[in-house]
Amino acid sequence: MLWILRFSGFFSAAMVMVVLSPSFQSFSPAVATRSSRLDGGGGGLRFPADDASAALGSPERFAFRRASAFRNADECSSVDASILGGTSVCDPNLVHVAITLDLEYLRGSIAAVHSILQHAKCPESIFYHFLVSETRLETLVRSTFPQLKFKVYYFDPEIVRDLISTSVRQALEQPLNYARNYLADLLEPCVSRVIYLDSDLVVVDDISKLWSTGLGSRTIGAPEYCHANFTKYFTEGFWSNSRLAGAFAGRTPCYFNTGVMVIDLTKWRRVGYTRRIERWMEIQKRDRIYELGSLPPFLLVFAGHVAPIEHRWNQHGLGGDNVRGSCRDLHPGPVSLLHWSGSGKPWLRLDSREACPLDLLWAPYDLYGHSH
Repeated sequence: MLWILRFSGFFSAAMVMVVLSPSFQSFSPAVATRSSRLDGGGGGLRFPADDASAALGSPERFAFRRASAFRNADECSSVDASILGGTSVCDPNLVHVAITLDLEYLRGSIAAVHSILQHAKCPESIFYHFLVSETRLETLVRSTFPQLKFKVYYFDPEIVRDLISTSVRQALEQPLNYARNYLADLLEPCVSRVIYLDSDLVVVDDISKLWSTGLGSRTIGAPEYCHANFTKYFTEGFWSNSRLAGAFAGRTPCYFNTGVMVIDLTKWRRVGYTRRIERWMEIQKRDRIYELGSLPPFLLVFAGHVAPIEHRWNQHGLGGDNVRGSCRDLHPGPVSLLHWSGSGKPWLRLDSREACPLDLLWAPYDLYGHSH
């Protein structure tokens, strides 16, 4: 569908034409503990006290509207209706999606899930793996999406706390940002593939298209951006050290954003990529070879060995840079996923009445307890 968006005071031209996915609609850590399924009425994990939870408030302060029920189309494969124990997570007909849940980005995570359900042909065939370091968020998810297939996995912040170094933005230093490194440990062994998604995005296409992406011999797939200046992701000290810079010998590395990845967990487990990432984090603590949080270790391990995915699946950078969070335009071409990477988040800008034009594309998926 061709959308014409009128942006006042943002572009020099009066109008910009944006091609969105045809399905887009507008409407009003080495040790990690795996959980059993949690729902609103049952028991659950015991979580340690969390200082971040205390600082931000309890989950009860969030009020989300209940999402409408979403049903599979007639042509969808049948899935195991039971979500008791650990049986249904192994159903081969499921699409697996992993997303983190924390209080600071909870509103974004809920909107991301809502967008996936809205555009999926087979929404009942999607299984969500929520990674948490805080308490009681699973009850909120269940009340918002009563029929959602999901499990909650506790990620212990202490696993990575001593490995994390300071970054250009404090939000990039949060331990849960590193939970993606441990998906192969956290998720059940029968889960051989997963889509990892950040919390600051919405999907405007059928996610099964992303799921079916062929990875070939690669372990991860992601949109690559080979025009980007790759050298800027590491310090001068890194590039001047032939031993360190030699990590890229024999490959042509390109930048990719780790907020949208398709991961072959079977290959990841076999090779032991978690430990390889941890080793680079240990080197960073000693030699300070990069400035940007959890991204550079992924680049060091995988750049040049990534299965390329169409750019439409990560229209990233909509949150601006890591300091000012200024408004951005879309990259040219079709769009299947909008990603507010950067410091500017659409829910914060909408609430402050300082929204960027593209933030209005996020708003329809917001289930927070008030309307815009």
